Amino acid sequence: MTGIALIIAFIAAIVLMVVAIAKFKVHPFLSIMGVSLLLALVAGIPLAQIPDVIAAGFSGTFSSIGIVIILGALIGSILEQTGAALKLADLVVKIVGKKNPELAIGLMGWVVSIPVFCDSGFVILDPIRRAMVRRTGTSSVAMTVALSAGLYISHVLIPPTPGPIAAANTLGIGDNLLLVMALGVVCSIFPIIAGLLYAKFIGKRVKSADETADSDEIVKTYEELIAEHGKLPSGINSLAPLVVPVILMALGTIASFAGFTGFALEICTFLGKPIIALTVGTIFAIIQLATSKNMKSFYEITDSTLKTVGPILFVTAAGGVLGKVISSTTLVQYIIDNAGFLMSLGIFFPFLLAALLKTAQGSSTVAITTTAGIMVSLLTPLGLDGTVMTTLTVMAIGAGAMTVSHANDSYFWVVTNFGKMTPEQGYKTQTLLTLVMGVATMIEIFILSLFF
Repeated sequence: MTGIALIIAFIAAIVLMVVAIAKFKVHPFLSIMGVSLLLALVAGIPLAQIPDVIAAGFSGTFSSIGIVIILGALIGSILEQTGAALKLADLVVKIVGKKNPELAIGLMGWVVSIPVFCDSGFVILDPIRRAMVRRTGTSSVAMTVALSAGLYISHVLIPPTPGPIAAANTLGIGDNLLLVMALGVVCSIFPIIAGLLYAKFIGKRVKSADETADSDEIVKTYEELIAEHGKLPSGINSLAPLVVPVILMALGTIASFAGFTGFALEICTFLGKPIIALTVGTIFAIIQLATSKNMKSFYEITDSTLKTVGPILFVTAAGGVLGKVISSTTLVQYIIDNAGFLMSLGIFFPFLLAALLKTAQGSSTVAITTTAGIMVSLLTPLGLDGTVMTTLTVMAIGAGAMTVSHANDSYFWVVTNFGKMTPEQGYKTQTLLTLVMGVATMIEIFILSLFF
């Protein structure tokens, strides 16, 4: 199969995958794998080659990103267990001040969600949010929306959260993770502003049940949360598992550009690889766990992390299979020969595809990894090849993967339930928030793409 018929088959495969996941509740792994097999058959890949294509797509993706995702998630779990995530939040409050509660809670979420899943991050920071509502008299809904915004932005844009790491590795820029982090920070500017403005806007129009909560109870809950961890780690210890890997990756990048040679280049390159850098970060996190006298829970933390990360790894590998199937057909060459329309979409194509998948099946990580698997063969036809443009493609995928959060997204229910809102209020707050932020992020990415 070639030409228009193959494009139609590709579109039909994507629609079938979305319907299977969203309507018939087929697990994303099975849906993606099944669609990949059907597309391979319909596209005319020789039967004898199909098993090898599937195996290559699965194993190639698994081997390139598996360890990185596991280590990043493990660092986050340890920071959560030791209370270092709370310490990071406290540091943000000191920097921003108490007069800007929405900005403070939004930046707290943004920082904490870099290593911690946004669902867990919201649960961790919600007592602080509620305490700040009473202490500052700020709208509870505004604070809920601001916290949700901060957590969600870094969750889809900034490694070491699994989605951005998976997308970067799938698209071939895993060794430039520092650039992905840097652009993730830059691309956070517009959505943070948009999220805070929307939080202030909607906070005046929607009232939640916890607006009338008792102040003493809220403060007690906050203090009890701190007491559960005893003495929180120092700021340096809390930052080390995150900052040290960044420094090491920066060292690897600097060494290659600065003309290092011999052993200096070799050691800097070694330490700058994401797997090694995150291994060092994990060691610092383990040291933090030991100093807090929680090493007895290390096995349980690791086991829980692996159970959480496992489904992400398998769905990511399934996305790699779909990408490998696509690259094994003549679709890419046909697009290269007839790329006029797609070229007109450019950087908006991965955004729209990820947004479709996100809205349909609910998981941002699934939307990111699946879209990345599809995009790996389309970078050149869309004019998105090159390190910077590929990194912006990762950002565009992340922007789409936050558009939009609604009832099929677990985070939607975390935000509405902890924010004491009804589902109807959740659609006015969380759903519209993610739409506003997704569009704002894509506008910033498009502006940046004009300079590269």
